Order: sequence, then structure tokens, then C-alpha cells
Amino acid sequence: MTTLWLTRIIPDPHSREARRDFRNAVELHYRIMKLFPDNLGDQARQQLGILFRTEDTSQGSHLLLQSRTCPDLTALPPHYGHADSRPLTPLLDALRSGLPVRYRIDASAVRKPRKATQERYGLKSIVALTGPAAVEWWQNQAEQSGLKLDTVHATRLDAASGTKAQGKQRIHNARTRFEGNALISNPALLRQRVEEGIGRGKAYGCGLLSLAPARPNP
Repeated sequence: MTTLWLTRIIPDPHSREARRDFRNAVELHYRIMKLFPDNLGDQARQQLGILFRTEDTSQGSHLLLQSRTCPDLTALPPHYGHADSRPLTPLLDALRSGLPVRYRIDASAVRKPRKATQERYGLKSIVALTGPAAVEWWQNQAEQSGLKLDTVHATRLDAASGTKAQGKQRIHNARTRFEGNALISNPALLRQRVEEGIGRGKAYGCGLLSLAPARPNP
């Protein structure tokens, strides 16, 4: 079975390169891809199972990176920050039906209206969801991922954005952080969804589902 790796990168606040990367989802994507082999073609991110999420802590922003291959942390620029990797195998092997877990995911909750609906209401082909609509989206995704939700706390985040292709393509993925408690209903399906990620914008900081054991609510 595939080994997944979880890497935490704590950037040095004095590193100009780190500050630039953490302000721009596209630059952060490019930085992450430099930690892996560069001969895998156009689908390298998918092959390597690369997902990431930035988190703000009392010590500043951190990066969580998940991948099927352990990244080469020596490829980070000098003085970029502190980084370490560990396998996720023990956690994933412990997943079982009925196990209470805590979850967190920064996801791009969207819907795709039918063409007739787009034309009637002047909607875009992809509509970002917020509020109760975003929560409903996550509830459906969780159910399809082997999770039975107990609690959901949703926080709207700044969009994952940046410019790629020599300034010709603007990236903008609306993000909502969903976190709370759940019970595992399908361990095999859940493991698959953890490995593959959930929703859109996986290349730019969306879709990484994190789990940790939790006590059941009284």
C-alpha cells in the first residue's frame, strides 16, 4: 500500500523567498514542486499525490505538505526555514469503522450550474459557495468520503490566488476551512480520499484532509 508523507515547513520570517511564496499560492506551488523529481511530465502533482495547506499559528504561518514521495528538503533555499517529514502510515493504518476523529480541510466549495441556469441568471460556469450552502457542500463531500459528521465549523478564508503562465492566467480559488468531529463510516474510502484530496484547487492549497483521533462526545 502507498506510503504517504506529511511534511511541515516553518518558514523563517527573515527569508525574503519564504515571505514571497507564502503570499502567493502559485509561487508556493512552484516552490513545492521543486522538492520533487522534475521528469514526470504535466501530471506530476497528481502522480506524486501532492496536497498542501497553509496554517496561521501564534508563531506565524506554517505549511503542511502531503505526498506519496518524501520531498527533498535540501532543495529549499538556504535559511528558508525549518522542515521535517514523517510517514502518515501509522495514522492511516489505525482508521477503522466507528472511530471518532477530528478533521480539518481547506476546500474550494463550488457548484456548477446547468447551462440554462447560467444563461437565465447570468451565472459563471463555476459558482463559489459560502455560508450554509458551503456547509451543505462539505456535508455531501464528507459522506462520500467515508465520514459521518458530528460537528462542522466553517470559516471563510482568503482565496488561494496568484498568476501563472507569464502573467497570462489568473488563479483564484475561493476557500472555506471546515473542521470538527466525525465518525469513520468507511475506512478504505476515507483513506483513498485522504490520499487524493477533495474538491478543486488541489494544486494551490485546497483539498488536503487532515485527521486525528478524537474522543466521542458525551
